Amino acid sequence: MASPRTVTIVALSVALGLFFVFMGTIKLTPRLSKDAYNEMKRAYKSYIRALPLLKKMGVSSILLRKSIGTLEVACGIVMTLVPGRPKDVANFFLLLLVLAVLFFHQLVGDPLKRYAHALVFGILLTCRLLIARQPEEQPAEKRAVSLDGEEQPCAPAGAPEKGKVKVS
Repeated sequence: MASPRTVTIVALSVALGLFFVFMGTIKLTPRLSKDAYNEMKRAYKSYIRALPLLKKMGVSSILLRKSIGTLEVACGIVMTLVPGRPKDVANFFLLLLVLAVLFFHQLVGDPLKRYAHALVFGILLTCRLLIARQPEEQPAEKRAVSLDGEEQPCAPAGAPEKGKVKVS
């Protein structure tokens, strides 16, 4: 049976991955929701207006929106389907992306209700990354280290020592 830690990581990975695939797709194409797509276009235009440095560097609102959407889709697919360390890398990139989006929202003065979802998913990404990076739990049978550095199994708590009889 899978440990609760494993179940948590898999559930968060799949849910977050699908969410970011969905949100990235909305940024890239109007096929899922024309209204949401148009709202994304409007929002990214305001981000570029608020950051004239990006405009000077030749970054248009279209390029910014499509770059972020592509990164979200790619990282979302990795989080959903690819096992192992690449999930943590994708998680880290998505966390950086969420922080950038939160910065954009603050920069243009959006109310909390416009970016609350980014805040929640940023927290979920942080939790998933922290859980995934925790070391595995120790088995029930602990190990003791002798003076010469060798590991030796310890008796479970409450068990009599080897060679001794417990008298009650």
